Amino acid sequence: MTLTTTSFDWVRQLVHKESAIVLQPGKEYLVEARLLPIARQAGLSDVSTFVEKVRTRPDADSTRRIVEALTTNETSWFRDGDPFTALTSTVLPSLLSARGPNERLQIWSAACSSGQEAYTIAMLLEDALPNAASRISITATDISREMVERTRAGRFSQLEVNRGLPAPMLVRHFTRAGNEWEVAPALRRMVTASQCNLAAPLPRMGPFDVVYLRNVLIYFDLPTKQAILRRVRELMRPDGWLFLGAAETTLGVDDSW
Repeated sequence: MTLTTTSFDWVRQLVHKESAIVLQPGKEYLVEARLLPIARQAGLSDVSTFVEKVRTRPDADSTRRIVEALTTNETSWFRDGDPFTALTSTVLPSLLSARGPNERLQIWSAACSSGQEAYTIAMLLEDALPNAASRISITATDISREMVERTRAGRFSQLEVNRGLPAPMLVRHFTRAGNEWEVAPALRRMVTASQCNLAAPLPRMGPFDVVYLRNVLIYFDLPTKQAILRRVRELMRPDGWLFLGAAETTLGVDDSW
């Protein structure tokens, strides 16, 4: 472990300032592991030297890379199962009965990482709804520019498609692209990806019928959770549906839900 206390504290403050993510004491190992590849790319052998260089001579690209490296990009297809089963069994029928035949349904995959959640939603709706691409709009956002670019590309490695993607869906919705798998054009037409920092004022979007805000709030302190839930609510239709992670709740956080 080469990370000094001074370097760790500076990184903690930077990440909280830029993303509102809270890095608790004891996460030094995480900072070390995430920043070491970036330090080596900069020609430096240890993380503290890299952090001190950025701290004393800050530049926008290096600070962005530090913040993005410390956002969690854990994801998989159909993660946790139930939020996607509920989409087609309960949410979609309810929305279709409440909306006019020509209304587009707008869905937001917030903190989408590399796009598996957004494309999972797209696959399910493509299978459940005729001409889904003309009826469904999926907005995928993430704080990381790299993750947004990966979502736009719609390409995934064999290892990534092995994480939760059923073989029949892989065959139906993907094509081989060298050593990767590429999402079908119909799904890509449904998904629009862009950068978004949930802890900052949100861009003009929506109004959304469904929001997937899963496994995100756990990284923030209470005031930030409250602010995010308030801003998300303002972008949703009154009868919209909000999906949170299994360890997250609005209870005791924002009683307006």
